[in-house]
Amino acid sequence: MKRITDWVREGLESHLRPGDWALDATLGQGHDTKILLEAVTATGRVFGFDVQAQAVDAVRQLFSMHGQFEAFLQNHAEMSHYLPATAKARLRAAVFNLGYLPGSDHRVTTQTASTLAALACSLEWLAPDGVLSCTCYPGTTQGALETSAVLQWAEGLPSSSVRQTRIESVGTRERGPLVLWLEKR
Repeated sequence: MKRITDWVREGLESHLRPGDWALDATLGQGHDTKILLEAVTATGRVFGFDVQAQAVDAVRQLFSMHGQFEAFLQNHAEMSHYLPATAKARLRAAVFNLGYLPGSDHRVTTQTASTLAALACSLEWLAPDGVLSCTCYPGTTQGALETSAVLQWAEGLPSSSVRQTRIESVGTRERGPLVLWLEKR
């Protein structure tokens, strides 16, 4: 059985092309950033956001040789103030990996209100054929609340403008991660 992270990686790799622009809305340890950078190659651009200096510094150091990567120590809900205007309707992928930074303070997590604002903004900034991947972790109290709100937000999106796919973990006692995959029409 394929892991959720493998499904996301394969989806991004098959969707993105050299020269595309992409967004990692939650840098974390840089795993999604790496996938995006490899897919868009040196001719594309990747923008990343995180509220934790530890995450931004580590990811900047990992990808310092990639001139097309720009990281912001900012809340993802503020992305419209930091992305260049030329990125609007040009992003071919936006990736969210909600929750907390592994190996850090688990009390510092993504927050529902800012996540919903960031999801709405990134959907607006996607190109007409862009994709948005949002991995949710409902195994904690905060994660369950955030996951519920994200799914409710997605249910309100018009099917004429967005195609939705939901991938959920099965075979575990606890609620495992799930991916909301949106394709902008």
